[in-house]
Amino acid sequence: MLLARPRWHAGAPSLPRRWGVAVAIGVGMALAPLPGSASDPVTLTLYSAQHHQMVDLLTQAFTKETGIKVRVHSGEAPEIANQLAEEGDRSPADVYFTENSPELTLLDEKGLLAKISPATLAQVPARYSAADGDWVGVLARENVLAFNPSLIQENALPASLLDLAAPDWKGKVAIAPSDADFLPLVDAVVALKGRAAALEWLKGLKRNAQVYDDDEGVVAAVDRGSVATGIINNYYWARLRTEEGASKTHSQIHHFSDHDVGALVNVSGAAVLKSSKHQNEAQRFVAFLVSRPIQEMLGKGDIDFEYPLATGVPPNPLLKPFDQLQPPDISMLQLGDDRQAAQLLREAGLI
Repeated sequence: MLLARPRWHAGAPSLPRRWGVAVAIGVGMALAPLPGSASDPVTLTLYSAQHHQMVDLLTQAFTKETGIKVRVHSGEAPEIANQLAEEGDRSPADVYFTENSPELTLLDEKGLLAKISPATLAQVPARYSAADGDWVGVLARENVLAFNPSLIQENALPASLLDLAAPDWKGKVAIAPSDADFLPLVDAVVALKGRAAALEWLKGLKRNAQVYDDDEGVVAAVDRGSVATGIINNYYWARLRTEEGASKTHSQIHHFSDHDVGALVNVSGAAVLKSSKHQNEAQRFVAFLVSRPIQEMLGKGDIDFEYPLATGVPPNPLLKPFDQLQPPDISMLQLGDDRQAAQLLREAGLI
């Protein structure tokens, strides 16, 4: 299944103790008060396709700082984006926060997004946000290979992600084609190599790969030795490494170089819906996401393992420094809106 049932919750459940401390230290002491009345009774509706633990942390911190409550509607990114497209100007959503840029591109193409404040856009390098200013990049993840050194050495891994479609990789690779994070990778292959080449690559993966439901399943399979290597975002290996500890983690990650398509950097972004009845508060929430104190808190914590996009904010120490990554030269606009990627996955028999 490509989609999951959405979830509603008003406010956020109590966080584990260490998360509550992070809110108190990282936000309450670091952020200057935002303009506006903290007693404003407005409740924002956030449509979220991001990890719920991080969203709970952020919404609690925002409410603590501003007094504005946030009601969260969460689900898989393609489903939420399609729901917003169907709702159009009738949507109750104020803000959309998602893991990958193509869903934002889809909504932008349909004219559903409001302009983000220039001051907010200025917090992040322009290449990670919409060229027209309709959404802003918040965090980023790198595509990598997880591999098990007991089954394969790093120097034996392919030079390019596209090589995994070759016959000699049969049975040696794991993928999660129904995970929404796989779609931008297909989009990138289309942008760089063309549709026909992307379809042949996917057909090769269909022949070669063990298929799992999601990236968590892929990295777990590699770590336990069920398969030699797997395509994932860096986030999932770092989370596994944190949960299991160094001594119990049996896998490593490989970073593609030379701007290979396999080193694609996915951008997680946020947008204000044009139909929102709470434009000022929605803009404040998006500004909050890219504010330096929040970005620093995410980079230092053990809740999220994405790259903060605010200029000069270092990532979690488990991550390779952002300026050492070698992603392909491809813009967010070139990635498109995921519809072609989904069609190609169907044609290849992967979903």
